[in-house]
Parts: sequence; structure tokens; C-alpha cells
Amino acid sequence: MWRGLGWLAERYEVRFDRGIFTARGYLAGEDVRRARELDAALDEPDVRAILCARGGYGASRFAHRIEWSRLRSSPRWLVGFSDVTALHVEAARQGVASIHGPNVTALGQGNAPLREALIDALERPHHVRRFDRLDVLASGRVEGPLHGGNLTLLHACAAAGRLALPRGVVLFLEDVTERPYRIDRMLATLVAGGHLDAVSAFVLGDFTDCAPGRDGVTVLDVVREVLLPLGKPIVAGVPSGHGLVNEPLILGSHARVEGCCLELS
Repeated sequence: MWRGLGWLAERYEVRFDRGIFTARGYLAGEDVRRARELDAALDEPDVRAILCARGGYGASRFAHRIEWSRLRSSPRWLVGFSDVTALHVEAARQGVASIHGPNVTALGQGNAPLREALIDALERPHHVRRFDRLDVLASGRVEGPLHGGNLTLLHACAAAGRLALPRGVVLFLEDVTERPYRIDRMLATLVAGGHLDAVSAFVLGDFTDCAPGRDGVTVLDVVREVLLPLGKPIVAGVPSGHGLVNEPLILGSHARVEGCCLELS
């Protein structure tokens, strides 16, 4: 954590509450304290970006209680991934772009390309980004706003009534340590609940440590069985998520899926 904060301080003015280092069981401290820190970051007029310290679990315990309309009236970057998907969902409800990207802890690992990519996303959000030679599960050409993040969190947000995907959305999905049958359950219930009706294309990132069980069924097998019947383009292999490379993606940016290419602008 300190290394990530130190690197950020070389380029930006960094503010943080030492409460980010506390813990309560499997949570990063009390919900009240974490919500108060987020409230303060949303209220301070000169804050340009909010970078989450780490992922794990807990944001969905208080995210729905935050007054997110402030983000719409005074936009600022919200950066993180994994559990932070719950916050990205709230930003999307306000029509505000956010960055699915490395948290502060990951920035402390000294990955120069990752650091440069994050700076580029923060400071040049309209710079065209292309991901070529992706695996095509279902071909097609579509354009729409990019949204999504961690599948488990998107599924939880749908259950909580917080997930609201805009029409024509290009949906990015990634996950970690979930068996394929659990990926199946989440995708199938999202389909059954109508939560994916607005999706124009699916873009898959890393599904890290989501190995098949004794049955041999893989995540891609599940995706083909559950999502192919929807008749939407599907590409896989975007280097973003819980893998070694977590390429920053600007959620809310314009996305074009064509063949084996994803272009963001």
C-alpha cells in the first residue's frame, strides 16, 4: 500500500485517511468509517480522482447509502476493480464514467507498463485504445457504451436492484476463483432476470483461477452454452481483471466490437 501511495505522490497530490489500514474481520474496518471516507472524497471540490486502496469484499454493504448525485454534479474519476465494481455500478447509474483498473496496492508492485496505462487513462481518457487478436466466440460488429466489471459483483448488484445497464451496452465481464458452475449460475440468473436484455455484445476479461472441476467444463464452455443463444457478439481475452495484466478500461467510454477487435474511445 505504502509503495503505491508513494508512487502516486511523485505525480499527484495524495490525500488519505489512515483508517484505510484498519481491519475488522474480513472487512477493511467499519462500514460507517469507509462510507464517511468516500463521502469526504465526493464532497471535496478539488479532488480529481478517488483511487480505491484494494478490493476484497465490503463495498456493497454501504454503496447504496451514498448520495451519488454529487458525482453527477461534480464528476471525478473513481478507480479500482473487483469489489469496486459495486461503486462502478453506482457511477454508471449517474451517467458518469469510471475506470476499471488497478487499485493502490497493485500500483505498489512496480509494474511500469500498468502505471503508465493508468496515467494515460486518467489524463487522456479520449485516447483511442485497441485490443486486437481477441478470441471470437460469436462474431459481429456493434457499438455502444462500455460497462461491467466483476461478474460476482454485477450479479450481487442485480440482486440488490442496483444494476441498470443502458440500452446497447457492451458488457465487460471478469472474475476470480469461481468454479465454472458458479459462473453458469450467475450468468443464467442474469439472463432469466432480464438483466442482460440491453446488452449488444459481451467482452470477456480474465477469469483467473476459475479452473474446471472433475467434469472438465470450462468457463468458455459455460459462456458458449448460456450466452451464445442470446445472439450477441462475444469476444474473450481482454487483458483486464485479476490476472498479471490489469489493463485500465474506461467504463462509460464508447466501445466498438468488430471481429477480433475491441476499440475504446
